[in-house]
Amino acid sequence: MATDFATALRRFLTSYLAGLRGCSPATIASYRDTFKLLIAWFRDERSVPPARLTLGHLDAGAVTAFLGHLQETRHNSVSTRNQRLAAISSFATWMQTEDPARMACWQDILAIPSKKQDRPAVRHLTVEQARLLLARPDRTTRQGRRDATLLATLYDTGARVQEIADLAVRDIRLQNPALASLTGKGRKTRHVPLDGGTVTLLAAYLEEQRLDEPGRDDHPVFFNQHRTRLSRGGIAWIIRKYQAQIPDPLLAGAGISPISCGTARPCTSTRQACRCPTSATSSATSSCPPPRSTPGPQPKPSARPSKPPTRTSSPATCPNGTRTPASSTGSPASDPSRDYAQCSPETPASTSRYGRHCA
Repeated sequence: MATDFATALRRFLTSYLAGLRGCSPATIASYRDTFKLLIAWFRDERSVPPARLTLGHLDAGAVTAFLGHLQETRHNSVSTRNQRLAAISSFATWMQTEDPARMACWQDILAIPSKKQDRPAVRHLTVEQARLLLARPDRTTRQGRRDATLLATLYDTGARVQEIADLAVRDIRLQNPALASLTGKGRKTRHVPLDGGTVTLLAAYLEEQRLDEPGRDDHPVFFNQHRTRLSRGGIAWIIRKYQAQIPDPLLAGAGISPISCGTARPCTSTRQACRCPTSATSSATSSCPPPRSTPGPQPKPSARPSKPPTRTSSPATCPNGTRTPASSTGSPASDPSRDYAQCSPETPASTSRYGRHCA
């Protein structure tokens, strides 16, 4: 006969999380894993087998001891400890209405605070490191072209690795305006614009893999030799493979986080906020805003008519650090196209950011 804990846990995972709240399978799996660890802890530390585990065994003292076990014995991080506590707290919140006789016990569990943790500075790749990484795949081979397209899409969109793994053909739009539809945490979908070089790589890749044919809308964009969707571990292996091939010690110690893209995503967001062409995926003559003209000193009024005052523009500094020379209004130097060109880095305009194969 099932215990009250087994019955309550089944209803919590199925009727409440999946049915009433409509949680995603990933959330339900995470909560399930928390209770698997909790049941194993009661068995090993408290000598309570799963068949005899009841709701009476679950109190604030037991939960606190279990959280300490996670950090001391299993060497879990503070964030993992807090995530396990959140799952148990959700169960305690639900049990307040299911078991009001023990409401005080459930409220004691809810009173357990989350532990604070240090928040280190976000690390990201430099422009040169990103260029070295994007240039490593051998584009003379079919697999190399796939990896080059994957790395370029990962960098250009700033997507999480799981979002890239879940990317389907229907999520890619190559017509102007080109964009990618990414579905991430909380099943939230966002539309990310694609750069010209990434569009060129994706168009050639989809045509080579015959993914642009009718009936392939649900096919994964990036897949392995068995034509099954790449996993997070597979994408992580690809990133580490090319990282190890680069002799640059700075890139080798850059600490790339393949699972969460912890270095590619901040690099992409920094590039998009800067909108300056120093990034590895932007052209040499686009994106710096033209300098704003500032009026000069107004002349004193006089009886004689004088020429209208000339407006001068002060030297402006682009986000990449390049200073543009001051120019008078109406002169050729104040043309926005010239200002864009002056903001470009030293990289020649004819150089492709993805290599000579994406021209």
